[in-house]
Amino acid sequence: MHPFRQAVEARDAAAVEALLADDVVFISPVAYKPYPGKAITAAILRGVMRVFEDFHYVREIADAGGRDHVLMFRATVNGRQVHGSDFLHFDDDGLIGELTVMVRPLSGANALAEAMGAQFERIRREAMGEVAPPAV
Repeated sequence: MHPFRQAVEARDAAAVEALLADDVVFISPVAYKPYPGKAITAAILRGVMRVFEDFHYVREIADAGGRDHVLMFRATVNGRQVHGSDFLHFDDDGLIGELTVMVRPLSGANALAEAMGAQFERIRREAMGEVAPPAV
């Protein structure tokens, strides 16, 4: 089992953050622009942990070289089913340099966008260090 999967399934936000490169880029399934940097990416992932219910990974796919990994998941957000994939690309140091998330169906993506929108002021404040990241 991949360490990112272990950390996410354990809801261990500190372990997830430790796997991120300082210059990681998060590519959201519902936002048009990428989010560069460890602080914002970690804050977004904490927000995701707060809004996903019944989250679990169902499959892992890895390239032979170990630089790319896909984790397929299922969850519920505000009563809507979400199926998705986390696409991880690792840098030369073995840290996550790019994290792209894709979700379906549209009703699930819309529920996720709404739920994350409600979290975003808190996410911004956590990333800016204005408030300490709470336990998830």
